[in-house]
Amino acid sequence: MGKPTGFIDYLRELPPEQMPIERVRNWDEFHLPMEEEKLRTQGARCMDCGTPFCHTGDMLSGMASGCPINNLIPEWNDLIYRGLWKEALARLHKTNNFPEFTGRVCPAPCEGSCVLGITNPPVTIKNIEYSIAERGWEEGWIVAEPPQKRTGKKVAIIGSGPAGLSAAAQLNKAGHWITVYERADRPGGLLMYGIPNMKLDKQDVVMRRIELLKAEGVQFVCNTEVGKDLPTEMLLKEFDAVVLCTGSTRPRDLPIEGRDLAGIHFAMDFLTANTKAVLEGQPGDGYLSAAGKDVVIIGGGDTGTDCVGTSIRHGSNSVVQVEIMPRPPLERAADNPWPEYPKVYRLDYGQEEAVAKFGNDPRTYLTTATGFVGNDRGQVEGVRTVQVEWQRDEQGRFTPKHVPGSERVLPAQLVLLAMGFLGPEQPLLDSLGLDRDPRSNIKADYGQYATSLPGVFAAGDCRRGQSLVVWAFNEGRGAARECDRYLMGTTELP
Repeated sequence: MGKPTGFIDYLRELPPEQMPIERVRNWDEFHLPMEEEKLRTQGARCMDCGTPFCHTGDMLSGMASGCPINNLIPEWNDLIYRGLWKEALARLHKTNNFPEFTGRVCPAPCEGSCVLGITNPPVTIKNIEYSIAERGWEEGWIVAEPPQKRTGKKVAIIGSGPAGLSAAAQLNKAGHWITVYERADRPGGLLMYGIPNMKLDKQDVVMRRIELLKAEGVQFVCNTEVGKDLPTEMLLKEFDAVVLCTGSTRPRDLPIEGRDLAGIHFAMDFLTANTKAVLEGQPGDGYLSAAGKDVVIIGGGDTGTDCVGTSIRHGSNSVVQVEIMPRPPLERAADNPWPEYPKVYRLDYGQEEAVAKFGNDPRTYLTTATGFVGNDRGQVEGVRTVQVEWQRDEQGRFTPKHVPGSERVLPAQLVLLAMGFLGPEQPLLDSLGLDRDPRSNIKADYGQYATSLPGVFAAGDCRRGQSLVVWAFNEGRGAARECDRYLMGTTELP
């Protein structure tokens, strides 16, 4: 490495951000640029560790450990330290089609498995990746590169989210004609409507890449739901292969007393309508406002955090986030060793903003909702909750038990359900007659991606279940490789 003692000489430093109390006044991204010299110093912290775990992409204890797309992290860290930005970008693009996305929204399992992180704060891998990508756009190094020749093969990709975009980019590089079908009015899937604008800018970041893909020859067809607007028989007849990247979009419901009251919504409906309003400059159909309301969000994770940040920007009266799990420890527990992803207490951007606005972390742990309270107009006005203790049942499984006397009612005129997703929507899979696994996902082996219907492949959340954006990129690239092999008999795609 360029600086063998960098991890000793320099401390971890992240770029500045707008103050939480200021950034909630708009929908802009709030990360500020970092000076080049400081970025090079952070790159110098990457150790010559011999066996880097940061790019392994393994699953440990059900979570990603290391980079799922196997980014060559030590190599581009060293290139950044030496000031070789263009070379660093080329190395980054070898494994990642869209580093500007992962540099913003990935939870950075790579940092959780950084060897330096055993004894010190890990290398700022995510921020360096983001900075390399943005430098590439600013310098004009990222330009359209259409394939020099076409194979004549046509591939349809259903869904324009992370898996669909990465599959499209790779298959287009192989020279096939790619058409991406998207049922929404804009391409991008989860990247467009599932992640708020302040976390991932739609026009300046998402559409910037979409326009580049278009310039490279990828065709996007929006407002078209395959199986409804476009019959599956026609799809199979007109294309040589199909890649399904529809995501896991069936939200988990909470069928408790009062569920039919007005004012209780799935989190993704809330987030999608809000992003449309931001993009169009005014609220449209289905818009849900948290302005002046007490908001209760049931569930955690990224979706719950996004609901917190969005509600605060609306001008909510209060925000409470109900989580059934216990509060994580401040440091790794004994059963969560390196290089597993660190399950530790942290404030994400939404919780930071809640602390700035209301004075406290909005999360209430070891709590579950037992019912909704309504008024005489059928509107929700409260959530009944109870604290829980996790105990082993007769089979040895941990289950939550209610704590007597801990019942309370949280005021709420808006309730958002952010409890995850159950799998892909089934009508399209039914019309294609595809086999499914016990969780209702499309049955297709990892690494092969071939479904029970010849010439039809599946990738991303519709195959593996709800997961990270970076795993969708992994699967989209893998499905493209196997689809290319199916079409041509061999493949040079990685």
